Amino acid sequence: MNLSSEHCNISDWLRLEATVKASVYTVAFFFATSVTVIIVTIVSQNSKLKKEARYILLCHHLLCISSYCGLGVVFQGMRALLANSPVLMCWVVFGVQLSVGEGILFTLALMAVNTYLAICWPLKSLAFVDSVKYRILTGSWIIIIFKNVCLFLIEGTSPPQGAVLKSEPLCPVILNGSAARAIGMVFLFLLLSIILVSYSLIYQEGKRAGHFNRSNIKARKTVLIHLVQMGLHVIPTLIFIGLGKMCGLFFFVLNLVLFGVFAFAQCLNPLIYGLWNKELQSRLYRWMCCQLWCGHMMTNRETV
Repeated sequence: MNLSSEHCNISDWLRLEATVKASVYTVAFFFATSVTVIIVTIVSQNSKLKKEARYILLCHHLLCISSYCGLGVVFQGMRALLANSPVLMCWVVFGVQLSVGEGILFTLALMAVNTYLAICWPLKSLAFVDSVKYRILTGSWIIIIFKNVCLFLIEGTSPPQGAVLKSEPLCPVILNGSAARAIGMVFLFLLLSIILVSYSLIYQEGKRAGHFNRSNIKARKTVLIHLVQMGLHVIPTLIFIGLGKMCGLFFFVLNLVLFGVFAFAQCLNPLIYGLWNKELQSRLYRWMCCQLWCGHMMTNRETV
C-alpha cells in the first residue's frame, strides 16, 4: 500500500490516529498517576525510604511516566480536535513529551546500574551512590535537555521566518528529521546496552554466589520480567522510528498496534518496578488499612 495507489490524504489518517492515541493516553495517564501518587506518598512519608537511591529513582521514573502520558493527552488532543495551535506551541509540547520519554528510559538505566552496584558491590557502593545520586539525576536531565534543544534549534531554523508562529490545524511534530532519528537511535541503543549489561552482570553474580536457587527464585523471575518489560518498551519504538509516517490502512493498524503495546508497557511499569517490591507491598497494605480505618472513623463521627 502506498500513497499513489490509494490516493489517500495522510492528514485524515493522522487525525484518526491522534483520536485513538489521545483516548489511550487518557486511560494510561489516570492509571499511572493513581499508582504513582500512592507509591510517592508511601515513600515520602517514610524517612528511611525517601533517602534510598532506588526509591528516589523509582519515584522519579513513575513521575516521568505520568508526565509523559499527560503530555501525550495534550498533544494528541490538539491534533485530534484540530485546535489550530501555533506551530511553536506544538513543537514545545511534543519536544517536552519526547524529553520526558527519554527520562523514562534514562531512569530505567540508572535503576539497573544501581541494582547491579547494590548486589555486586554492596559495601563500597552505598556511600558512593548516596553522595552522587542527585548529581547523576541532574546530569542526566542536562544531557537530555541539551541534546533536544540543539536538535530543536537545528530543525526549527529550517522553516521560513515567521512560519513557526503560524497556526496549523493538525499539530506538526519536531525532532523528526534524519539527524534527530539517528541520534535518537544511538541514544536508545546506548541506554539499552547499559541496562542489558547491568542485568547480565547481576545474573552472573547470582549464579556465581549461588543466590539463584529454590529459596530465591523470585530474583531470577524479576530479571526476566524486567527484560520482557524492556522489550515491550524498545521494540515498538525501534519499529516506529524505522517506519516513520506512512499512509494506508495497513500502516495505520500497525502503528496503533505498536502504540498499544508501548502504552501497555507504560501502564505495567508502576506495577512491575513499584508494587513488585516486597517492602512497598507491605507498606502499601499498612497504608491502605490506615486509610480504611481513618475513613471508618470519620464515617462514625458523622453518624454520631
